[in-house]
Amino acid sequence: MPDVTIHSLKALAIFKTLFEAGSASQAARTLGITQSGVSRSLAQLEENLGIQLYLREKNRLVATPEARELYDEILRLMGNIEELRHSVLALKEFGTSRLRIASIPGLSFGFVPNLVAALLETNRRFSVSLDMMSSNEVQLAVESSHADIGFVTLPVASRVLKVEPWFTTEAVCLLPTAHPLADKTRIDIEDLRDQHLVISNQPSIRTNPLLELIARHGIRIAGKTEANIGTISALVANGVGITVMNPVTARDQLSSRDQVVVRPFAPAMTFGFGLVYRGEWKQSRVLAFLRDRGKALMADYRD
Repeated sequence: MPDVTIHSLKALAIFKTLFEAGSASQAARTLGITQSGVSRSLAQLEENLGIQLYLREKNRLVATPEARELYDEILRLMGNIEELRHSVLALKEFGTSRLRIASIPGLSFGFVPNLVAALLETNRRFSVSLDMMSSNEVQLAVESSHADIGFVTLPVASRVLKVEPWFTTEAVCLLPTAHPLADKTRIDIEDLRDQHLVISNQPSIRTNPLLELIARHGIRIAGKTEANIGTISALVANGVGITVMNPVTARDQLSSRDQVVVRPFAPAMTFGFGLVYRGEWKQSRVLAFLRDRGKALMADYRD
């Protein structure tokens, strides 16, 4: 096939209209040209491609299987061109057209998806991927360039990454509304004695801050249910036990239907969250956008 020129592109556009219209006369009316112009363009295209696209039967044009395949290829090409257009718009606005995010589970149920939604409000064709994994896995993903930015639990130490603290929260206690402790305005560590706890199924029990805290205070619990962090609030709502968790995750998971109360917890258990990224992302416009939206979003959580 000869090189593609402006004339062959025009002929492909006429062919597309002809295929969709079903007849040369209708295609001519749609394009505002003569019927003979449509027929002449089709003949030139067939000669250029070396393919018969239509059979001429009793003053009718009947599309060949090759015509259907060419039409499908044109549609794919047009889709790619449209995708390229949106990518260029994203590049102009953010300096990148895609963003791969890795996030800890605690921020993946509402906080980070809110940031993604805010980003896509500016460009619906911006390409975003979001993976949920442990804090250590997030760090490894960003270090190995499998993710561009990552939301982690602090502290984090890395020779490769920039570590940017975002916010610190104090743990709250979640209890079923019918629980005897639900009437208290604050839950103390001593209140956990002989209670059944619902805790995150961390890879190692020694990494669970709540279990570490009750061990230091010599608190004996009745038992524990270990679960994925995404199911903890539901287990509490169903009366399985009580839990202590960061308020961001609690707010993102709870709904008005859940029979759960949230109370301050003492002594204070702090959770620090931050962002990690490689050096080349430091001045990224998309990162600046997420910072601004993240600050505004945290203000909502504090309300």
